[in-house]
Amino acid sequence: MRKCYYLNMFTSTNFKDYRLLDAGDKEKLESWHGIILRRPDPMAIWAKSNPKLWERADAIYHRSKSGGGKWEFKKELKEYWKVNYLDLTFKVAPTGFKHTGLFPEQAANWDYITQKISLAKGKISALNLFAYSGAASMVLANAGAEVVHVDASKGMVNWAKENAKLSKLEDKKIRYIVDDCIKFMEREIRRGHHYDVIIMDPPSYGRGPNGELFRFEDAIGKLLDLSFKLLSDRPLFLMVSSYTTGYSKTVLYNVLDQKLKTSTFKGAVISDELGIKIENSPYFLPCGLATRLEFHD
Repeated sequence: MRKCYYLNMFTSTNFKDYRLLDAGDKEKLESWHGIILRRPDPMAIWAKSNPKLWERADAIYHRSKSGGGKWEFKKELKEYWKVNYLDLTFKVAPTGFKHTGLFPEQAANWDYITQKISLAKGKISALNLFAYSGAASMVLANAGAEVVHVDASKGMVNWAKENAKLSKLEDKKIRYIVDDCIKFMEREIRRGHHYDVIIMDPPSYGRGPNGELFRFEDAIGKLLDLSFKLLSDRPLFLMVSSYTTGYSKTVLYNVLDQKLKTSTFKGAVISDELGIKIENSPYFLPCGLATRLEFHD
């Protein structure tokens, strides 16, 4: 008898404008509101399920042996187009680094954020660090939180503002900050500011506005120490996403659980892979990690 195993992942079925059509041979084929993109993905080391389907790609990202890469457009596309997640609208555009300005697997976190904020009582203050194009900021604001959105890239903060306009959230309380996240957190602590929710998606490697070197493995401990100092007296949750290769969900669980146990807070940590179901297939594409700390009295 063939054995079947349940695959445990953080996934979502609410992002209807995004579909993962196929994945394999270190690539993925995606539909973004009808626009089909073919992009590299080092996790997809199995074989493609439907090779003929890949001929439908409207644009293909080719990696360069010297680093980076470029898009090959099979047909003329708009500079950007829009996709919807529930009642929110986000801008999508092919960038020079193969990305589109949106990580669809994060919809699992958006579902979680919406549920937690919607059920919370009173005003909720939220801090979104390494906030990129602001999808999570829009989800937080749409659910009723007052949001501080921090990213070191002025271009990505402007992209987030465009997403707020597309989602009709200009009147919501979202404060946009272009800054190094650690330096901003340190200033917030000195100011005596606190947050009920903190989420972050630190890069694997990078440099701050003034050339500061950043490595995930070196920075995550400090980021969490600062986060615990910034939490309110009765926080709701703290969430860390990571795309750094070489680390499992257990590593992030251990780091966050250890920080919790040495703090004055009570809560529970859950850590798992973020994944996307491949259409017409029993398989999922793993796309990173998410670790959630839920606080309780």
